[in-house]
Amino acid sequence: MRLLTAVFIGSLLIVSNNTLAEPDLKQQTISYTQQTHTINSAILNEQRTVVLQLPKSYQANPNKVYPVIYRLDGAGNIPLISAVMDRLQNNNRAPEVIIVAVESINRLRDFYPTVNKEPQGPVGEGGGAAKFLAFIEQELMPLIDKSYRTHNFNVIAGGSAAGVFALYTMQANPELFQAHIAYSPAVWWNYGAPVKATNSFINKSKDLNNYVYINIGEEAGLMRERYNELQQALQSNSLPNLRFFSDAFENVSHNLTSAAGAFNAYHHLFLPKQMPMSALSDDIESIDVYYKKLSQQWGEQITPPEAAVRQLGYNLVNMQQYERAVAVFKHNVKHHSQSVDALWGLGYGYELQGNIQQALIKIEAALNVVDTTYPYLDTLKETKSRLQTQLNKTQ
Repeated sequence: MRLLTAVFIGSLLIVSNNTLAEPDLKQQTISYTQQTHTINSAILNEQRTVVLQLPKSYQANPNKVYPVIYRLDGAGNIPLISAVMDRLQNNNRAPEVIIVAVESINRLRDFYPTVNKEPQGPVGEGGGAAKFLAFIEQELMPLIDKSYRTHNFNVIAGGSAAGVFALYTMQANPELFQAHIAYSPAVWWNYGAPVKATNSFINKSKDLNNYVYINIGEEAGLMRERYNELQQALQSNSLPNLRFFSDAFENVSHNLTSAAGAFNAYHHLFLPKQMPMSALSDDIESIDVYYKKLSQQWGEQITPPEAAVRQLGYNLVNMQQYERAVAVFKHNVKHHSQSVDALWGLGYGYELQGNIQQALIKIEAALNVVDTTYPYLDTLKETKSRLQTQLNKTQ
């Protein structure tokens, strides 16, 4: 916390009017650069402030592009996102990101799509979500995209009323954000209008290539009842490209659900460079499909990594699924034909399958591309000798 506080206090603050000023490199912090921008919004007819945090590698990699997380309710949420993303990035489970924190002025007005008419809430409030979304879509996002190296993978996140808005953006413009995170969304609002709208949208959708994460804490009563209806509507969807996750936390207050859920929200969202076994189908092309999606998230072309795919093959070997393992090892060699480890992995798969002749061919191919610096050269040679002996006995 002390480090995060120091980073935040030492951040660079730049104010601009309708344009985003160039960062002052002299004021950069060791880890992150933060900038504050004031935008004169013609749509909202007021000034709006955003705090933007650049990734650690931003200045050192001038050709790199980054996904963007738009976090509602201001810069106080940046340290939590940064801490979670740092841990994920250190394990190759998420890309670096640009964070844009939008400061609030009138949450009830901006975040709720409908005016509340239910007596238990603030009657007459809300109804400005469409205008606030227009500000984000037509003023804020174009400025960010023009002034910073972004790519087309945008996340919107918020809690309570802001969580309702995050879900609303998916219904209003499904392609604007590729991920929607709603911490304890206040869907009780106006007789459950957000639940009804989401349910109707899901039922009418034929395809929805998106990600949704929601959670709830210890809330009870109408809040819990209407949240459960929302969760059920999203959980029971029949849309193959909608990735949906939810959490329920006992003894966690409404205001702490963002802290409780942040790790799961981003851990589920971003695909790790090590493809999990759960993503591997009987169709071997699922490997390429996975890394195509990962490339779209990360903003860089990522060919299926040799070690990651080989590990999938080893996992199948451990499950004694030798035929599938060989198929995975073959796919790995297709992408990495000059890799000693990929060729050796395929040879190993053939050996366990009982195909000693093909195993020997692949080990010999590995020896043809190996050099003397390879640390396991002697073991590779021993493997060839052992396989040759086995083959000679069968002839």
